[in-house]
Amino acid sequence: MNIYAAVSVENNPLLQIRQLRLEEPRDNEVLVKIIATGLCHTDIASHQQLINVPLPAVLGHEGAGIVERVGSGVQHIQPGDHVVLSLASCGECEKCHIGLPTYCREHWPLNWHARRSDESVSLQDPTSGEAIHSHFFGQSSFANYATVNVRSVVPVDKTIPLEYLGPLACGMMTGAGAVLNSLKPEAGSSIAIFGMGAVGLAAVMAAVLAGCTTIIAVDIKAHRLTLAKSLGATHSIDSSEDRSRNSLPTLLQELTDGRGVDYVVEAAGSPAVMESAIAALAENGQCVLTGVVAQNATLPLNIMHLLRGRLVRGSIMGDAAPMSFIPRLACLFQQGRFPVDKLVRFYGLDQINQAMADSQSGSTIKAVIKMQHLAV
Repeated sequence: MNIYAAVSVENNPLLQIRQLRLEEPRDNEVLVKIIATGLCHTDIASHQQLINVPLPAVLGHEGAGIVERVGSGVQHIQPGDHVVLSLASCGECEKCHIGLPTYCREHWPLNWHARRSDESVSLQDPTSGEAIHSHFFGQSSFANYATVNVRSVVPVDKTIPLEYLGPLACGMMTGAGAVLNSLKPEAGSSIAIFGMGAVGLAAVMAAVLAGCTTIIAVDIKAHRLTLAKSLGATHSIDSSEDRSRNSLPTLLQELTDGRGVDYVVEAAGSPAVMESAIAALAENGQCVLTGVVAQNATLPLNIMHLLRGRLVRGSIMGDAAPMSFIPRLACLFQQGRFPVDKLVRFYGLDQINQAMADSQSGSTIKAVIKMQHLAV
């Protein structure tokens, strides 16, 4: 079938809206009519080749849509199902078996190589026959239809508006999971969250759900801090007012009776911010790092500081099992307890380059691309 998609090509700062031909789903695949898809900074980094993804390619990894057809080997998904599309995983390694598919042994080839396991792709230019890389994170959802790896498909309640659910597949899952899965803070504990992008704001909402009573939002943009307060943050710190690395831990100690914070989520993707986040920890406190940095970036650590029971760890996509965690977040959204809609701004597919620019400038927190479905 013919579809419309945003294509990343080499040496072009703009995505190209093109008509492509999409293959029918294979035995282990599902054809999904994409209703909307989140735009993540991972997509932007891949488009800009800061992350090595083969081009030309259709990116997008926060899709939400309706199942049109399923392959002969698919049993648990049916046409008409409403689904969110998350990462691909093998389903066979030990990490998949213990409910940690984000650490799947085949994570890199299945998600970043932008093709099937047999190295084929499902997209081509209908005029030239040029192959276009597909299956980015099992889906390539910057298109109005996608042929998707069944391991990426998560059914959700049909009564929940699909246009808001795509961001649950990555950014929101990462922030909420960092709190609820990685840290598991006790009710009444304190938490600081560095970086009020989509990941950090999702962490704020999750901290409210966990019962944290001191929730400190840290960012350099006043409007994001205002939004964080509206979502449940009890305190906010504008770190642009004093950029000294030592000032932030001092301010955080002042807000916690001199002890430091029990838990920290770092979602800014800055080694300097990570250093401040770790320095702010109370004894026996825990810090989880979620921000993406350059591959060879290093972090200086005060060993005596850590020896006082402090723990620092990373978290990939919130240590979540998408099949269970995404429906959980979707239900919380439906109940008004995880208000994703307060972060979202909608764009058409033909506005995707503007959405990227707005995301990079910070004027939009979570861009969501809504698809049109015309006869093709």
